[in-house]
Amino acid sequence: MAFFNAMPGAIAQGLIWGLMAIGVYISYKILDMADLTVEGSIVTGGFICVVLMNSGMPIWLSVLIAFAVGAVTGVVTGILHTLLGIPAILAGILTQLCLYSINLAILGGRSFMMITDQSKLVISMSNQAKTILVVGVISALVIVVLWLFFYTELGLTIKSTGDNQDMSRAQGINVNLAKVIGLAISNGIVALSGALLAQYNGSTNLNDGRGAIVIGLAAIFIGLSISLRIKPNFVVSLIGVIGGSIIYYMIFNVVMLLGLNTNYLKMLSAIIVICFLAVPYIKSKYFTRVKPTAPVVEGAEITQAGGEANE
Repeated sequence: MAFFNAMPGAIAQGLIWGLMAIGVYISYKILDMADLTVEGSIVTGGFICVVLMNSGMPIWLSVLIAFAVGAVTGVVTGILHTLLGIPAILAGILTQLCLYSINLAILGGRSFMMITDQSKLVISMSNQAKTILVVGVISALVIVVLWLFFYTELGLTIKSTGDNQDMSRAQGINVNLAKVIGLAISNGIVALSGALLAQYNGSTNLNDGRGAIVIGLAAIFIGLSISLRIKPNFVVSLIGVIGGSIIYYMIFNVVMLLGLNTNYLKMLSAIIVICFLAVPYIKSKYFTRVKPTAPVVEGAEITQAGGEANE
């Protein structure tokens, strides 16, 4: 019974973190880059949103500005990688480190801030049904916009860059610009998720982003393992990522109900990712039967060649 009572919360959190996972999907699957900026940009999105809301700015405008600032963090990582030649994974780490100090500065040196007027929140932990509806609509809009964008000329160049940089460059595509735009979109969506997460919690915390990349990867691998069996296309994959995030939080809640020490939750996230990465490999390597090949008859090729010659 406790599991079913926890279901709405798992779905609500899964939808919010699913948006973050979509941002990770864009960098990891489309651009073929491991971008660790997300662990900083998700916190930046939450901090910006809370500070602006507390200053009296409307919620929708606070969320949009949080998205824009998140996109800027992606641009910074892209510039470090493309113009300065820093490897992508290291560029993300460097931006993340810078964001740690920037995020502290946004809150005036504090690592935690409450939203002062909780009554104006569109989503909150106290109203799970409304949260699921609102975040579900936002997720659907994000998927539709991404679907429309990635089938434009610019979107296709970004996908082409991730598929084969050398071929894209040979076709006259500005690969560096495509990477920067892709990272900007990715981190903008991650910051949007951070803004929604801050509203859901009623506060923002400097530690909210820790392990975000692992949660994002877990949602991707869980979702794709399901969606690719249905119909392997872009929209289904994005929906699968959202679904993977919800499944992750359902598993998360089950483990919590079993009384696992909260100190081990990050390790649990890592184990989930390890399982979804290792199981397909182990299955293909050790449990896939090799189809028997037809026996080769000596002289068959000679006979066939002779027959062709006679003809």
